[in-house]
Amino acid sequence: MILSRRTVIAGTAALPFIGTSARAAGPVTVRVDAGKSLGVLAPDYMGLGFEISSVAVAGLLSAANHTYVRLVRNLGRQGVIRIGGNTSDFSRYDARGTAVSAPKATVVTEANLRELRTFVDTVGWKLIWGLNLGDDKLDNAVEQARAVANIMGDRLLALEVGNEPDLFPRSGHRGPDYGYPAWFADYRRYKQAIRSVLPHVPFAGPDLAGATEWMEQFARDEPDAVLLTAHHYITGQANPAATIDTMLANNTKYDSVLARFQAAAENARKPWRMCETASFSGGGRQGVSDTFAAALWALDYLFVLAEHGCAGVNMETGVNHLGWISHYTPIGDDLHGNYSAAPEYYGLLAFAQMPKGELVAVNCETGGVNFTAHALRKGKETCVALINKDLHQGADVTITTGAMIRAPRLMNMSARTDRITLADAYVGSDGRWGGMPEHFRAAADDAVRLGVGPASATLVWLEI
Repeated sequence: MILSRRTVIAGTAALPFIGTSARAAGPVTVRVDAGKSLGVLAPDYMGLGFEISSVAVAGLLSAANHTYVRLVRNLGRQGVIRIGGNTSDFSRYDARGTAVSAPKATVVTEANLRELRTFVDTVGWKLIWGLNLGDDKLDNAVEQARAVANIMGDRLLALEVGNEPDLFPRSGHRGPDYGYPAWFADYRRYKQAIRSVLPHVPFAGPDLAGATEWMEQFARDEPDAVLLTAHHYITGQANPAATIDTMLANNTKYDSVLARFQAAAENARKPWRMCETASFSGGGRQGVSDTFAAALWALDYLFVLAEHGCAGVNMETGVNHLGWISHYTPIGDDLHGNYSAAPEYYGLLAFAQMPKGELVAVNCETGGVNFTAHALRKGKETCVALINKDLHQGADVTITTGAMIRAPRLMNMSARTDRITLADAYVGSDGRWGGMPEHFRAAADDAVRLGVGPASATLVWLEI
């Protein structure tokens, strides 16, 4: 395994920014409009994304890696693992060869695939697999597709052709004139060759990096695709703007892009998935992507995507395309067989506690506090996520629903001590977490009033 010794650190070193109440708490009003639906959260919404180089690491994505299995299972009984990344377009398949994990020379073997199958079976998740289009070695891609499909069976959700092909001219995989028409011709060529040996294997795409119009065009041009896919990062880690303030700001500029993704999917009557995403590309920014701020960002971001019709999100995890463990990874890895819940993980874990039901509209009047709120409803129960991304000001929150509220329960996520906790419990070194919501005594029957401190989040369950 060709990796550096850089690691992601959870715990006290990840908490340099803990919010302090420099200003008095501000009043925040949250009104849940249970009659206005924003769509239904897919049961397999949660997902993790891995470079293909991770598959070549023996024992990593394996049923025998009990800690890793628990860390993934904590995030949901259903989900999607996506294998791809930049390393996929420099990789090759060699069924009986020697596995190699390297940024531009990964070799995946049949044994690697069989081990991966044990992992997805044990966690109960599906799989998206990205094929190498960068090298344009069609015969190897067909061989790999056949092996993946045969070994993964009904765990395979879809194959993708190329990773971020809209950036192929920049990455050197194609010439400067390579655009959507050329990629779509490549996609069709690969699909035809693969379907000649796997007549029913499903495909997804275009797996774009930033060319929004590619999804719109692909949605129109490819009726056979089962899924539309895209990637997103706030900005690059080398950008001076890659700060905690940027990460926690409401990224309204991206809403128009999400609206276009949603419209393309609805017009094509297909789901769309953010199958690769994290805070800052290039492995994240140290001291930003690996702090508790990332947990607050991730919790809010998962809701924002869902409210734009997204069918699922794959958070980038583990080793990156440069060969080291990313600062943004939700699962820490010290490269010595020890795995941990990194800061971002707690945002995913908090989201996983929400009911897999109907997203409902929320009107949130923040009074200047950097605060967001979202809600999911299943049956008679509604769960509201209150996310205070303000590092210096708490919020005195009033929740109303227009109906009587019974038996409220809550769960806090914070970094007030030497650890990040959710429901006053942290994820242990064995991957176990035992947090439970606590009952909350409401002061009135038609509203819930509570404080949400700076840089923290609270989940509130309401029976309406």
